[in-house]
Amino acid sequence: MSSPTWPAPAGAITDVAGIAVGHFTDFRRPTGCSVVLARGGAVAGVDVRGAAPGTRETDLLAPSNLVERVHAVMLAGGSAFGLAAADGAMRWLEEQGVGLDVRFATVPLVPAAVLFDLPLGDARIRPDAAAGYAACAAASHDVPAQGNVGAGAGAMVGKVFGAARAMKGGIGTASVRVDGVTVGALVAANPLGDVVDPATGRVVAGARTADGRALLDTRRALLAGEAPRPILAGTNTTLAVIATDAAITKPQAHRLAQAGHDGLARTINPVHTMSDGDTVFALATGLAQAPAPGMMVLATMAAEAVARAVLQAVWAAEAVSAGDLRLPAARDFARP
Repeated sequence: MSSPTWPAPAGAITDVAGIAVGHFTDFRRPTGCSVVLARGGAVAGVDVRGAAPGTRETDLLAPSNLVERVHAVMLAGGSAFGLAAADGAMRWLEEQGVGLDVRFATVPLVPAAVLFDLPLGDARIRPDAAAGYAACAAASHDVPAQGNVGAGAGAMVGKVFGAARAMKGGIGTASVRVDGVTVGALVAANPLGDVVDPATGRVVAGARTADGRALLDTRRALLAGEAPRPILAGTNTTLAVIATDAAITKPQAHRLAQAGHDGLARTINPVHTMSDGDTVFALATGLAQAPAPGMMVLATMAAEAVARAVLQAVWAAEAVSAGDLRLPAARDFARP
């Protein structure tokens, strides 16, 4: 298999008006959290396709439920422990006076989802409320850092044949603009499967050959009869947040989140497995100066932004070592 080539820059979710991103990275071991802030509120939806999700407040986003707008989405490592990071985001937003006025208090609405990064280093270290607060305090409208930061700090890719043959995942971002409307995505890529460039069909990062020197291609290996290693449910997951400045309804935000999974399916193989908790959120700030182009176009933009962000996540990642585990990155296999 020939080596993949480095991609062009792909924009950022912060190109969407009203969206800011902040990371907290814990350097005691590779883990962290990332927050997507919409301080003015954003119409929100979610779609969970992975069979082993770890989430908070996703029922709130069902199209038939009452509340339409949220104020942030938290993505975190640390498995289920990492859901505590959303508490810190709520505290920070409350201090800023951001949230739903319920007369007796201002209640920030912060859906969250987590990924499994416990194999890297001391699993007792994971994002907590202080980490979520710090991510919010660090948020800005600048292009966010990518790779081994925030929720992508401990992400891994291609674990079907064991962690020893996997590679480093990460967090990435991208955006697409059509007729004055922008759709962006932030993706923390920690899938069981490989990451594939849909433009070429080449594996960019994933399971490696037994000697560790080359990319394997998990799909071809499984179809050829190579047996996967036993895999615990919930030990993988790709998380995504889609944001747009288009003015759309809550049911349309739900459809946009569904379309985001098309981007995952283009770039991850296998995807949505019994051991992945793949979750896609969608936020709409409604701040575009141009009219929305219609759901056909918006859904196409969402899938494209997610696919590009997945690729950026692994291209920006860097090799890490933790104990006996050494994970190379896509850049280690790329052509100059």
